[in-house]
Amino acid sequence: MKVKIKIDKNYEKPLCVIYTSEVSDEINEYLKLLSKSSEKTLTGRNGEDIVIIKPDEINNIYTANGKIFAVTSRGEYSVNTRLYKLEETLDSKKFVRISNSEIINLNEVKSFNLKISGTICVEFFNGKSTYVSRRYVSKIKERLGM
Repeated sequence: MKVKIKIDKNYEKPLCVIYTSEVSDEINEYLKLLSKSSEKTLTGRNGEDIVIIKPDEINNIYTANGKIFAVTSRGEYSVNTRLYKLEETLDSKKFVRISNSEIINLNEVKSFNLKISGTICVEFFNGKSTYVSRRYVSKIKERLGM
């Protein structure tokens, strides 16, 4: 792939244009990378308060009773974005899905405790813990290089 950069003071934000004869897997990968390049923030709600949540602040995101919650060191906030959309948006190097209802930030994980029963307990630096569902154990082990 050829890359060309033009400096033009008329553009306040970068503009990326891809010329191609067809949309290939390679192009789709570039599109994913480009869309993730700028750090996106989430809007969370705690009672009457609406707060901006930076991805690096998030310990984990989970669903309960049909609602989605983002857990940070500042507290727990309800989020209006669907879990699968968050998974697509968040940096896949930092965030990993551990069940159908939870995504964790690997940078906030203190340890992974492999139980005799075959489950994995995830312990966070904030003292809380959660479990990897059986369906995701092999994916997590692969991600951790086990």
